[in-house]
Amino acid sequence: MKTQPETGNRARISDVGAGSVRKRKKSVLYNLGKFKVLYLMFLPGILFLLVNNYMPMFGVLIAFKNVNYADGILGSPWSGWDNFKYLFSTSDAWEITRNTLAYNTVFIALNLFVGVGLAILLNEVKNKAMSKLYQSLMLLPYFLSMIVVSYLVLAFLGKDSGFMNSTILQIFGGQPIDWYSEPKYWPYILPLVNTWKNIGYYAVIYLAAVVGIDEEYYEAAVLDGATKWHQIRFITVPFLIPLIVIMTLLQIGRIFYADFSLFYQVPLESGALFPVTNVLDTYVYRTFLIGGDIGMSSAAGLYQAIVGFVLVLVSNTIVRRIDKDNALF
Repeated sequence: MKTQPETGNRARISDVGAGSVRKRKKSVLYNLGKFKVLYLMFLPGILFLLVNNYMPMFGVLIAFKNVNYADGILGSPWSGWDNFKYLFSTSDAWEITRNTLAYNTVFIALNLFVGVGLAILLNEVKNKAMSKLYQSLMLLPYFLSMIVVSYLVLAFLGKDSGFMNSTILQIFGGQPIDWYSEPKYWPYILPLVNTWKNIGYYAVIYLAAVVGIDEEYYEAAVLDGATKWHQIRFITVPFLIPLIVIMTLLQIGRIFYADFSLFYQVPLESGALFPVTNVLDTYVYRTFLIGGDIGMSSAAGLYQAIVGFVLVLVSNTIVRRIDKDNALF
């Protein structure tokens, strides 16, 4: 049997809880009224995020359905895991997975080391006009269409009139090479093209972080007799580590996504190069062109997204265990 004091205490606790809820509601309404202009400015970004990032998630259903256009997405019959089974039961499954992971791993490493190296070198250019010129020249390829890049590569590697065959190899007494029929060269050509096109973007990002380092650290190091290498090793690189971790984690999240244009346009769709240029994105595209199965294409996209999400979580957990301050979240 409840005693009177216990009942009274519970009533008071209930009143306190109800009062706090009312205060929170009043506080929310007060903030909405006080900062309504800021919230109105915030609204377009929220709508853009909902329309472009969340509404398309409805398409995830396609990965689990045998879509036919007569019944529509919701009316089409469920296929379960059949689209995923087809994706991994093909004879090319190992090849496209290997190529996607291997190329992206190389791309991440090159973007990191070459990007940081160029940023440090650009920071050493004391002439501001020349520094801006170098940055512009490095960043220019980033804005070129991959179709334009593919024709530039063709100008270098064309069998009959390419610069390599008509000039470079003749100077060294070599025989002309049919580059677009020799798979063994492309594991080196594609990383080179990707680095040339994108490295300006990464170099500028790292350069912004290098420029933000306080000059007093370098002055103190010079007074202590530190060489330029020591300054880079013990001052510049440690300050860049948080940014390096963030950039690397973001790229790891897309390690199962390949640059479709790079692997489709640059090799000029040469069938002889498929063993070393066929990645998950190009394989799905070609399969869709042949069979028109959007269910399998959606399954591949969902698989890439889930694997990327898991890899980011795992990588961030590892970084957090090593140094909590450098973790992404």
